Amino acid sequence: MQIGIVGKPNVGKSTFFGAVTMAPVEIANYPFTTIEANKGVGYVRSPCPCKEMNVTCTPHNSGCVNGTRMIPVELLDVAGLVPDAWQGKGLGNKFLDDLRQADALINVIDVSGSTDIEGNPGNPGTHDPMEDIVFLRKEIDLWIREILKNGFSKIAKQSKMQGGKIETAIQERLAGLNITELQIKQALRDLALPEDPMKWDDDVLLQLASKLRAISKPMIVAMNKADIAPPGNIEKVSKGSEYSIVTMSETELALKKAESVGLVEYVPGDKTFTIKNPEKLNAGQKQALEYMSQKMATYGGTGVQTCLEKAAFGMLDLIVVYPVEDEGKFTDHFGRVLPDALLMPRGSTAKDMAYKVHTDLGDKFIRAVNAKTKRTIGHDYILQDGDIIKIIAGK
Repeated sequence: MQIGIVGKPNVGKSTFFGAVTMAPVEIANYPFTTIEANKGVGYVRSPCPCKEMNVTCTPHNSGCVNGTRMIPVELLDVAGLVPDAWQGKGLGNKFLDDLRQADALINVIDVSGSTDIEGNPGNPGTHDPMEDIVFLRKEIDLWIREILKNGFSKIAKQSKMQGGKIETAIQERLAGLNITELQIKQALRDLALPEDPMKWDDDVLLQLASKLRAISKPMIVAMNKADIAPPGNIEKVSKGSEYSIVTMSETELALKKAESVGLVEYVPGDKTFTIKNPEKLNAGQKQALEYMSQKMATYGGTGVQTCLEKAAFGMLDLIVVYPVEDEGKFTDHFGRVLPDALLMPRGSTAKDMAYKVHTDLGDKFIRAVNAKTKRTIGHDYILQDGDIIKIIAGK
């Protein structure tokens, strides 16, 4: 799974990315700091079954900290987007191409309104942050529409003449965007489009592109720079966005750095932190940490970890399952206990999980065993969050 971090220049995207991943990225106060996409790994938290099953786990593809499984998620920080990027303005073509394989997007905005639509810095309150959300979605919609338009009349005509399914032709056209035929079918069901695709004009294609973007690349808004936001800005954005989280990525990044050198005790996602050696701090550091503490108390933490987890578990509705080979000892072939934690869409079946582990397991699936209940389950068993599953396959 890949989550793209998007937004206009100079809103704190790279700071957010650095705070989530602790990857070395260039962070500066001017547009287009990020030229090449930064790739990194963040982690989402889920209760590990080791406590429930009274075992000591030996994680392989993830980590476990005091009974909390830390599951890796690939993150992509791309170049900032400006108006008319779909026509190639700024770094638009590169930005949009970098997003092709993203499963979801975190739209980092400057909720303080201190950067204009081009990403140039100003004073808090001088720009409406809602404009950043509207324009970014519009740019992606127009980009998808242009890809659809390229040769659409030909595929629409062929589909009509051959009595084929237009969704199949559209999926082939959009295959590079990680959009499935199932998602296209859903979009077509939700929209009252003309029955004859030959009659779909630019406006109709834009409706379809917008629906496909919402379904295939859902977006959560990270209301960044919340600590300097004027009164009312956060409430306005929260009401205008289904998924939105207050974030202070500079605070998160500073706390992680302070924790790494032993100045504070801080666990990402916690609402507070503890100063470990106050005698080692100078007056400026103490003042900065006090400021961070006050703002975290106001907003319930920095919001960075919460944003990532709301994207994964809320917006994408993923669950965590654990494949094993020995249902009695919860081990794999190497004797590792609860080695792998897999993120799966809610509603996935045991056979879906088998394919996730290995194509051969899916192709040769016979049955599975729920290691918690020791009951045999079939290919259509709907996985539950925290399930431990043994797959039995033919040779």
